[in-house]
Amino acid sequence: MKLLWGLVVILTLFFVVNSAPPTCYSRVLHLNKEIMESMEKLQKYQRTKHCVEVLPKMYLDIHNSCVMAKLRDVMYILENLPIPQCREKPRIIGLKRKIRSLYTIINKVCYRDLVFFTDDCDALETGESTPRHGEEQLQLLIER
Repeated sequence: MKLLWGLVVILTLFFVVNSAPPTCYSRVLHLNKEIMESMEKLQKYQRTKHCVEVLPKMYLDIHNSCVMAKLRDVMYILENLPIPQCREKPRIIGLKRKIRSLYTIINKVCYRDLVFFTDDCDALETGESTPRHGEEQLQLLIER
């Protein structure tokens, strides 16, 4: 009986822990991953390949302070695609929604909750980030 009671308690705790609502940060990470996967799929599919050729290369990093400007630029390009038929494709519309949602969450919901570790705007296009070292920043502050 005690073994059965212990099993029920453990299973209940397991379900309670797994049912916790996502945090702002986890939601941003999840959307970031979804957007990157959608971009890759759109670039591979023949029906949408020509639509996304006008988009700049994008490697989203939510810890980069330039991510908001990049999201804004990509949203503008997606809303004003040169080929009207591309604007109405369901996958393009879905990508726009995801990007707009990520932008809104970072800008309004997670305002001041996210920490930006870098301000390397080129890293969002190349995918290669140069880490910012604290000692170098401290030295720059001391020299001023």
